[in-house]
Amino acid sequence: MAREPGYCKHKPTGQAYVNLGGKVIYLGTHGTDESKERYNRLKAEWLVNRHAGAFAPVESSGPTMAELVLAFLAHAETYYTIADVYSDLERACRPVDELYSTLAAKDFGVIQYRACRNWWLSDPKRSRPYVNEQSKRLLRIIKWGVGQGMVPPVVYQACQCVESLKAGRTTAPETEKVTCVPQSLVDATIPFMTAVLRDMVTFQQLVGCRPGELCSITPSMVDRSNDVWLIKLDKHKTSYRGKARTIYVGPQAQSILSKYLLRDENANCFSPIESEKQRLQAKHEARVTPLSCGNKPGSNRTRTPRKTPGTAFDTRAYAHSIKGACRRAKVESWAPNQLRHNAATLVRKHYGLEGAQVILGHSDIGISQVYAERDTSKAIGIARAIG
Repeated sequence: MAREPGYCKHKPTGQAYVNLGGKVIYLGTHGTDESKERYNRLKAEWLVNRHAGAFAPVESSGPTMAELVLAFLAHAETYYTIADVYSDLERACRPVDELYSTLAAKDFGVIQYRACRNWWLSDPKRSRPYVNEQSKRLLRIIKWGVGQGMVPPVVYQACQCVESLKAGRTTAPETEKVTCVPQSLVDATIPFMTAVLRDMVTFQQLVGCRPGELCSITPSMVDRSNDVWLIKLDKHKTSYRGKARTIYVGPQAQSILSKYLLRDENANCFSPIESEKQRLQAKHEARVTPLSCGNKPGSNRTRTPRKTPGTAFDTRAYAHSIKGACRRAKVESWAPNQLRHNAATLVRKHYGLEGAQVILGHSDIGISQVYAERDTSKAIGIARAIG
């Protein structure tokens, strides 16, 4: 593997420099943030383009990539109503912030785009699909910049020509396919959850909603006028396409949700604050040391905790809480998305693929087929009979 060019200091002048294929490029005063940023950018571009002949760094003026990113994030904060979407886009801007914040947006091109992709690939834990998704998000930012007149159309057109990473043709690892979680694993984990988290898991498995939809439910969304309750979501994964999403709540799920409806109609039903209180209470009840000895409850906590629970779960906090319960139960970790697969497979088994489509809220029955795994017991029975 070729040695990466180093960040060097020219002692007589105090300048930082980098040697790229025999060409020395001065970067400014050694040790400054500006010189380090320029070094990171030039190195990233050279690693992408080192076999293309003489390396010529681009220096120009105009709206910078930092200005493009800041303008886009200001737009995204109000345009994308789902918090996770904004967080994903914000993360997609990180290589731009580190490598190209001072580069003119009109000079961003294929080499720079591939350098950003290599920035994600530098972490061996990042999977191929993840890197491809981040690259697509960066492309979305560039496209938005074209529409705002900040980026020439040729920049977007050129970056579109960069092929996505293909399976088996990159060192980036593959992600495992999301499948159902065995019920025995869920049952083994539930005793180690708080009451709030336990109800969230059971409710999601009964209705088959997405984790983000579960976290967003408020009493005002719940229509209790019929025997089957309807939860109509204003903000969901496909709301920007004008599609409606309704969660159907049967008797078992109603018995879980009903106790969370006696609050402000716009407050989230499932609260991390309540869950944390339950966790601390359970910890206190399991205390062995008498109250007359040792620390009193709450006395050994930091005055300014690093992070305090909010009023509503997000998908990451929900998944993290489940992972923590799995760790305490000493069982294999599983994710909340798998509960949706469980519900889809059960519905498909008893009511067919169309039933799974309605419950999951898919407009395309092909997508439901991805979630609802085939009932292999039928195939086994047929093979047993005729094979």
